[in-house]
Amino acid sequence: MELFLALPFGFLIGMSHALETDHLAAISTLFDSRDGRRRLAWRGAVWGIGHSLSLLVVSIAVILLGLSVTHGVEASLEFAVGVMIAALGIRTLWRLRKEKIHVHAHDHGQKRHVHFHSHRTDTGAHDESLHAHAHAAPATSSTGLVLSIGLLHGLAGSAAFMILMLSTVDSPLQALGYLAFFSAGTIAGMGALTAILGLPLGRINRVGGWFSTATMATIGLAAITVGAMLATESLTSLLEFMA
Repeated sequence: MELFLALPFGFLIGMSHALETDHLAAISTLFDSRDGRRRLAWRGAVWGIGHSLSLLVVSIAVILLGLSVTHGVEASLEFAVGVMIAALGIRTLWRLRKEKIHVHAHDHGQKRHVHFHSHRTDTGAHDESLHAHAHAAPATSSTGLVLSIGLLHGLAGSAAFMILMLSTVDSPLQALGYLAFFSAGTIAGMGALTAILGLPLGRINRVGGWFSTATMATIGLAAITVGAMLATESLTSLLEFMA
């Protein structure tokens, strides 16, 4: 009976885990307006898969091999996550600057529409002939990058997860079952979250103009702030542990 209560609890915790501030900050910087909701949901699911894989490795080491995650290791990993989130924020701002994004309207047959256009290779005057183009397949953030972010996030949160899981279950089998449900909840939560985030961000991008650029710049600055705060807090904790 306790197992049947613990497993759904693990799924719900995994769903809510996706809403933590550092997760939101990281995944928001990976938004690409050229992606559909399915691609965005898949990207979030890949993040959840990476998160689950690292937790699985730590769980095997702790439960089956008797190892432990020390406070120093936990603080070091959280510091790395903070630096990573700040770097993603800087990456977002750099993309805005490098791509020289602006808005223009053009015709495709009898249809006229407005969209973003990048002149990352321009060196001189604005050439309108550059606007004559076909609509290529969506370019997305690397799946490997998203997976790596999930892996690092999972490692950083492994200590807190171990405390929660070991206080809920009584045997290695229950622990692995809890992990499976927690992972399923995390994957589902991150997939749904990125798809939901894509709705307002996609609308903002379709509106275009300065508001869209300001939104992405705000996301970048917010990620830098969250990452810097997490890194500073973790570094302080690590220095106190080493003292």
